[in-house]
Amino acid sequence: QVHLVESGGGLVQPGGSLRLSCAASGMLYSRYNMTWYRQAPGKQRELVATIISGGTTTYVDSAKGRFTISRDNAKRTAYLQMNNLRPEDTAIYYCNANFAHLSYWGQGTQVTVSS
Repeated sequence: QVHLVESGGGLVQPGGSLRLSCAASGMLYSRYNMTWYRQAPGKQRELVATIISGGTTTYVDSAKGRFTISRDNAKRTAYLQMNNLRPEDTAIYYCNANFAHLSYWGQGTQVTVSS
């Protein structure tokens, strides 16, 4: 079965950095588009960044210049490097893998940005 395992979340002060990882198994990973979403308390889930199978990336405006999404197909892992973190980045971050009609989600990892 398809399984996505996220890691790298935690507590960081404003201006700090974190790198989230999403390790995938049970699928032909290289065919999938990988996306990071986030959801803060009381807010709707928001798309943060996407990297398609060919490597092209897109970002939500608030993440541009601060976040970088990448993937290592050999390691079957997607990453989200987050720099210059702000309190408003606080959320649960979820990894999603999508190909055609197939869509899978990780369990989420908590990111808290606070002084």
